[in-house]
Amino acid sequence: QVQLVESGGGLVQAGGSLRLSCAASGRTFRSYGMGWFRQAPGKERQFVAAITWNGGSTVYADSVKGRFTISRDNTKNTMYLQMNSLKPEDTAVYYCAGRAGIVITREGADYNYWGQGTQVTVSS
Repeated sequence: QVQLVESGGGLVQAGGSLRLSCAASGRTFRSYGMGWFRQAPGKERQFVAAITWNGGSTVYADSVKGRFTISRDNTKNTMYLQMNSLKPEDTAVYYCAGRAGIVITREGADYNYWGQGTQVTVSS
């Protein structure tokens, strides 16, 4: 069982930066693939980025590629999302998610564990 808690959200002006963190409980974190998703009001949940268990491979949504960076520190049981050059359309609740397995996936249904989410608001 893995419990996930996000932090680091907030209000930022367009062009600014935020770093989200996802702290995981449980000794199995280092064996889990992890991902970030987001959901804006009135919209479906959207894939943002994912990372393999060892950080060796990452994948991004086209909308954030080149602006966001996903990383993890298995010694701290924590995953990160560095968000730069933020745009108003990045405004959403951001969720971290975990899944057992070595394959990276963009599909939310493939993830077994979810955090409660952290709000990111980008003003124009």
